[in-house]
Amino acid sequence: MSRRGWVLFGAMCVVWGIPYLLIKVAVREIGPAELVFLRTALGAVLLLPVALARRELRASLRPWLPLLVYTVVEIGLPWLLLSDAERRVDSSFTGLVIAGVPLVAAVIARFGKGAERLTAARVGGLLVGFAGVALLLGFHAAGTGAVPLLELGGVVVCYAAGPLIIERWLSDVPRYGVAAASLVAGALMFAPVAVPSLPALARHVSLRPALAALALAVICTALAFVLFFALVAEVGGVRATVITFVNPAVAVVLGALVLGERVTVLTGVAFALILAGSVLATRRRPAPDPEPSPEPVAAA
Repeated sequence: MSRRGWVLFGAMCVVWGIPYLLIKVAVREIGPAELVFLRTALGAVLLLPVALARRELRASLRPWLPLLVYTVVEIGLPWLLLSDAERRVDSSFTGLVIAGVPLVAAVIARFGKGAERLTAARVGGLLVGFAGVALLLGFHAAGTGAVPLLELGGVVVCYAAGPLIIERWLSDVPRYGVAAASLVAGALMFAPVAVPSLPALARHVSLRPALAALALAVICTALAFVLFFALVAEVGGVRATVITFVNPAVAVVLGALVLGERVTVLTGVAFALILAGSVLATRRRPAPDPEPSPEPVAAA
């Protein structure tokens, strides 16, 4: 990759590695629905001018039904479940569970159009990765209860399905238009619940949760989309997805350093299994080299 590509890659690993920490801080005083509304509304305010300046918004609204489904699956439902789950689980644990997204995506992709053959290496990768997830969930199940674990499972399924919706129905829609329109739709979804409670929230929320919510909207949403689209343009979509394997490690390190969350040997083993399984399950076979061109024949 180019130097610019490495800079963008490093920035994205951090930007999409810190949301779990910020959510953990924010939900101490901000409800899950209110947090999702603030994140989507502020993110939309920042991204809408970009989409309008690039004249991408109108094109994104034509396939309104897939866009609405994408908003629910990739933004509305997972962000709500994630915020509610983090009221009872550590941010580092959340990041590790989300590392299972490529595994679920590999399974869902089997039912898609033009799915690649499920080789022995991929099956082995799925088994290894899911073993890591099972180890992680089994160790934490007794202390957290079933509800937050089910919520995180829902987040993983949603995050795995979202890109497939893009690939199937929104692949030709401009990216900034999709991002901005989905954030607007997400804000409208949560407005009836969140807006009436905002005056009371403004009076009682302390500085740290407020700053965490602001950072979620500005850094982890609006700026993240801009950086990710630039990364895809620079290095391609396949290489850009590698950040999925690095973000959980960032979440674990930040949870331990900033919030004092406990990181055990089991955590490292589970993450290694999930990472190895994800790489094996999602690895593509290299394209065969083109056959050599025949030698030119001399004219008679």
